[in-house]
Amino acid sequence: MKKIALLLLVSFGMVALANQTLAQSKMQDWAELKEFHKVMAQTFHPSEEGNLEPIKTRIGEMVEKAKALQASKFPADFDNEKVKKAVAQLVTDSQKLQTEIKDGASDKKITKAISALHDVFHEIVGLCSATEDHGHEHKEGDGHNH
Repeated sequence: MKKIALLLLVSFGMVALANQTLAQSKMQDWAELKEFHKVMAQTFHPSEEGNLEPIKTRIGEMVEKAKALQASKFPADFDNEKVKKAVAQLVTDSQKLQTEIKDGASDKKITKAISALHDVFHEIVGLCSATEDHGHEHKEGDGHNH
């Protein structure tokens, strides 16, 4: 009986791991999400250290990448209302930040806005992943380290 219970436990664990790996693979294959992530990483993390120059100079690129993500073909597993709503929020918030930067917003306001935008991005990653850590992996040299 103990062997059967152990076998069932191991089997469930393997299925869960396979599902997690599949979701991560599909997320990695979503080119537009990866492209947005690159810009987010290279602008958000400097802002954490008080360097707002990257976001101030690349906000137009961030808006373009957010719009490209919204217009892209969502992988079937992620093509649902929650993900679409979060991506739409990413577009709206990045456009709002662009306007604020053009209008000369304070560094405090820009820092708060880029942080909120980063949170929306992580919400999307979380919705696209079954893992508690959001399946959000960072590769050497992508400029995004936690």
